[in-house]
Amino acid sequence: MGRASPRTGLQRKMEGLASPEEWKMHQKRLGTTGPLVSAMGLGCMGMSDFYGPADRAESLATIHAALDAGVTLLDTGDFYGMGHNEMLIAEALRGRDRDRAVISVKFGALRDPSGGFHGFDARPEAIKSFVAYSLRRLGVNHIDIYRPARLDSTVPIEETVGAIADLIKAGYVRHIGLSEVGAHTLRRAAAIHPIADLQIEYAVITRGIEDTILPACRELGIAVTAYGVLARGLIGGYWRPEVVAPGDSRAFGPRFAAGAVEHNLALTEALRDLARARQITVAQLAIAWVSAQGPDIIPLVGARRRDRLNEALAAEKVTLTPEDLAAIERVAPRNASVGERYPAALMAHLDSERRDG
Repeated sequence: MGRASPRTGLQRKMEGLASPEEWKMHQKRLGTTGPLVSAMGLGCMGMSDFYGPADRAESLATIHAALDAGVTLLDTGDFYGMGHNEMLIAEALRGRDRDRAVISVKFGALRDPSGGFHGFDARPEAIKSFVAYSLRRLGVNHIDIYRPARLDSTVPIEETVGAIADLIKAGYVRHIGLSEVGAHTLRRAAAIHPIADLQIEYAVITRGIEDTILPACRELGIAVTAYGVLARGLIGGYWRPEVVAPGDSRAFGPRFAAGAVEHNLALTEALRDLARARQITVAQLAIAWVSAQGPDIIPLVGARRRDRLNEALAAEKVTLTPEDLAAIERVAPRNASVGERYPAALMAHLDSERRDG
């Protein structure tokens, strides 16, 4: 038997064999006023909530592996697992240099003891309470980027942003971010205080921001931290209807419903064919597509395991050519997917989906 050919750097990364030095992940400025962050961030939500049971030890190992690979941006929310996610990050950072992590926290989503949602609260007096609890759970003296999870329709955005600006003056917060708001709200918020980034869903099959929101971000110097880059696993290459675990919110997702999921998985297979031609995975193709949309866009990958993290991080070294992008557009043009990205009750809370937004 002949000797195996040496693995390429990309293959080593995909298989988890690469050393931290081999990653050499570059950094980007988060907008014109935000911090330097890694070109890819780690979304930690699934380690605590919404996608079924997660393994605590593997979650901690995944955060450690991300930090060792040069990932600095860690995204969480105070309502992910009702505080569990923040405490998990605190445990992962214990004994490490806290300042090598850029912690982004969403606040304001109200939950009940059963885990259900019952609105959003972005009143200035509530924000003071939310940040106090987050600081304690995270075990830090400041939060790098603080953002309302959704627009509170009962509170002017100017009041919410002003309250976070006061926290910046007091030293508890460094930068302000927003989440899932439209262009009109972005402009109102930016008139009060510089906004570092807008966290919003963006993927090959989720492209609603391209009409007005992305142009507004670029006009205002606001970066986009894109979540859902694999459409909650739908275009990640692994999801199948039979793998839905108890507690997995995708069971109620319109794109995962019978009649829609078959169509959407066919898009995944078409993208997989393109990925094979590039000798990469479909997940890497999808992540690289998001990165290719502009230097002001930072993908958040929601890996819960080290093998999926390694696969995602390898996408940072993938450069898609104009021909690649044209081929992706042919097989997955805008509006090619079937189904809304959230159930109707949650879509109603998205300022980003307003027709005038």
